Amino acid sequence: MVFMLVTALPTTRVSVSLPSCGDAAGRRSSVLLVTVALALFMGGMVAAAELTWTAERVDSPGSYPIPTPLQESAPITEPGSLPPLQALPPTQPRGPVVLDMPYEAAPCCPDECTVPGGGFPEGFDDLWAARPWFWQIMPSNLIYTSYLAGPKESRIGTSVYRDTGNDPLNPGTPNGTMWDTTLGGRASILRFGSDPVLHPQGFEVQIEGAAFVRLDPQEDRDLRSADYRFGIPLVYGIGRWQTKLAYYHNSAHLGDEAMLKHPDYERVNYVRDCIVWGNSYYLFDWLRLYGEVGYAFFNAGGSEPWEFQYGTELIQARPTGIHGAPFFAINGISRQELDWGGNVCVQTGWAWRGRRSEKLFRIGFEYLYGSDPQFEFPFANQNRYGVGMWYDF
Repeated sequence: MVFMLVTALPTTRVSVSLPSCGDAAGRRSSVLLVTVALALFMGGMVAAAELTWTAERVDSPGSYPIPTPLQESAPITEPGSLPPLQALPPTQPRGPVVLDMPYEAAPCCPDECTVPGGGFPEGFDDLWAARPWFWQIMPSNLIYTSYLAGPKESRIGTSVYRDTGNDPLNPGTPNGTMWDTTLGGRASILRFGSDPVLHPQGFEVQIEGAAFVRLDPQEDRDLRSADYRFGIPLVYGIGRWQTKLAYYHNSAHLGDEAMLKHPDYERVNYVRDCIVWGNSYYLFDWLRLYGEVGYAFFNAGGSEPWEFQYGTELIQARPTGIHGAPFFAINGISRQELDWGGNVCVQTGWAWRGRRSEKLFRIGFEYLYGSDPQFEFPFANQNRYGVGMWYDF
């Protein structure tokens, strides 16, 4: 090994100044120094070569560990034997970015920011104070909210109740236990007005819709009926007063399972395309009065043009916190096809209102007497009581 390394080294002329020829001891010392220097140089080269090509790491006691890069070198492989390298994605776009549009900067802490235990901010002290108006796309709250006890209001809700009224599918027997569910919601899509947490003011375009579904727990939860509603309210609110001019479509359908089990029942194709004018006023922060009149310009299935709705609500106007607060609501409906009869719905229970929005969650007791709110059975009556939960957003 040493011989091969020595022969591989390039030829180098070394000039060494030696003492005079007469000084034998000096000459012997000089030769010895040159020999030792060459031996040290050759030993270092051999050690470096052995370290570079050592396949295993062997640490002798008391020695320092060999650095990782010196333990082994990368093996020499044939081209194409390694897996192909995966290119990293570019850090900059390589073409036109259509969706990279200017955006509206949001304040770091708007007036609805609150600190736990620090009381309400200024926006909650006076719910009806005048604030700046500006254009808003899809704000998170509503100028005109749904009626709490309205059985045909768009929201998410469900109630299980006992009904002593006659079953329209089985005449002569009571309905018994039923399960009504509402799957829908109401939202603002455009506003020119203020943007406080609660009770914004201004002009607003809303959109609302829901499916009103009735299941029969006594018959394997069969689908009895389903009403579908869609509407577009145009809203204006100033101070404690709000008004709306709205259009809605409502159609009623008999459930497929009920249709199969009761083939003799004649399905009612109840349809309304209706224009509504409604008004709402907050006598106090926690007390709301409302009323509306509707005229259907298209009717089918026994529907007639005129309808009226009215009621009142008592509920905490400000955020309730984790403890919640009680509520009470009553709603009445009168319809022309029922000779101005209708129904009355009463709800009471416990409610929670959010801190950064007016989203509302309620649980409680419900009682309804009068015409069936499912329009597939427009001339049937109910006398029902039960429990439910409702979520408005």
